[in-house]
Amino acid sequence: MLVVDDDPDIRELLVSVLKDDGYDALPAANGREALAMLERFAADLVVLDLMMPVMDGWTFADRMHEKWDIPIVVLSAANDIQKQAARVHAAAAVAKPFDIETLLPRIARLTGGGAAN
Repeated sequence: MLVVDDDPDIRELLVSVLKDDGYDALPAANGREALAMLERFAADLVVLDLMMPVMDGWTFADRMHEKWDIPIVVLSAANDIQKQAARVHAAAAVAKPFDIETLLPRIARLTGGGAAN
């Protein structure tokens, strides 16, 4: 699993919680870094912030979908989160600030539950 967020606190918290829940989770600070990681590591899910420097989540999703069919869970503070999630063909969307107890069941449903990439 790949966690893509420019906020280091959110990124590291998510990676830590996901690992505690049995997932292999890797952090990326922006879309460009995430694409480079996907070239080296298989991922079965991407947890994606949309508004990031260097390469935003929309551009990342477009480029990712050119090569890989990996579900996306969007994390966003945008008022129109469902619209933004649809724009990147996300399988799920969670509003920021988020409750980890809301996010984890959505991830489990998309990955078949724990111990995933």
